[in-house]
Amino acid sequence: MDFELNQDQTLLRKMVREFAEKEIKPKAAEIDESREFPKDTVKKLAELGLMGIVIPEQYGGSGMDFVSLAIAVEEISRACATTGVITAVNNSLAAYPILIYGTEGQKKKYLPILASAKKIGAIGLTEPNTGSNVAGIETTAVKEGDYYILNGAKRFITNATEAGIFIVFAYTDKSKGHKGISTFIIEREFEGFSVGKHENLMGIRASGNAELMFDNCKVPVENLLGEENKGFYIAMQTLDVSRIDIGAQAVGIAQAALDESIKYAKERVQFGQPIGQFEFIQGMLADMATRIDAARLLVYRAAYSKDKGQQRFSKESAMSKWFASEVAVEATRMAVQIHGGYGYTKDYAVERLYRDAKVMEIYEGTSEVQKIVIARNLLK
Repeated sequence: MDFELNQDQTLLRKMVREFAEKEIKPKAAEIDESREFPKDTVKKLAELGLMGIVIPEQYGGSGMDFVSLAIAVEEISRACATTGVITAVNNSLAAYPILIYGTEGQKKKYLPILASAKKIGAIGLTEPNTGSNVAGIETTAVKEGDYYILNGAKRFITNATEAGIFIVFAYTDKSKGHKGISTFIIEREFEGFSVGKHENLMGIRASGNAELMFDNCKVPVENLLGEENKGFYIAMQTLDVSRIDIGAQAVGIAQAALDESIKYAKERVQFGQPIGQFEFIQGMLADMATRIDAARLLVYRAAYSKDKGQQRFSKESAMSKWFASEVAVEATRMAVQIHGGYGYTKDYAVERLYRDAKVMEIYEGTSEVQKIVIARNLLK
């Protein structure tokens, strides 16, 4: 088995790492404090082709693979988790379903816009009363002539405050249960659509997370994505892909925690020597490094499964997301512990990393849901 990145992937990692260190990391604490969406950074990411990594060149994207996307999201998240998730959502949750299920007209209309970040994308799935239970959504879509009329609300939508294109799920036939959900491409300007409360989150605070509201929202029939009543399957397959990115984001956060801990362990002196000389600190660093490497390999395997055309990779995707999320939370916890009292202050990055890490275990399906997905695949 070849564990080496190819030349394009190696060059991409080098480029993204240098950009992230220079342009993203210095702003991470500032945007965390202000909750201000990093518009200028997103524009620069688009200029580098990173907002459309998996979008084919014919639609204005970079035409790269999902291993490359995982590499980019990890490196960006290593500098700033907020910017990492913005990049991931635009690629996997907004562009990907259009690329796979969209008509040629939809692809030509929306993919170049997303790749260039003239408008960024978001996905409307989670609702005030529904999280991991996709079949429990309450938003409805009723066809009336040349339009679908949508009513309902979505919550905790990343990129929402700035996005111009939304992939939204709604029931077109409630009597069919999950087989009655459909998917729509919503433009911000559509009549009856509005963006509501900007959430004051614990972590990834500048990700533009907000509510979406549909009050007799008029959606042209040509904005139905895929077939009517096939939205549940679109959601599941899209989540399979996006969980790889979230795994990569978690690895990036964990790696940043390790980086900061190694630096601090070399500099902080107690009892006459750097704390890195104490075996209990060495043990924590070794534990972090080993688990991070294992998580990264799981993420790469899931991305590789997607790239080689494996029809379903739900188990691999869920494993990577679940394990990497747990690693991120534990690694950042240990990083704060290594920093001691200083780790509990905003003067050091590990405090922010600890807060950012927690949501890894929650969004794109909680850790408990990932275990269910894994177990069901094992028991088939």
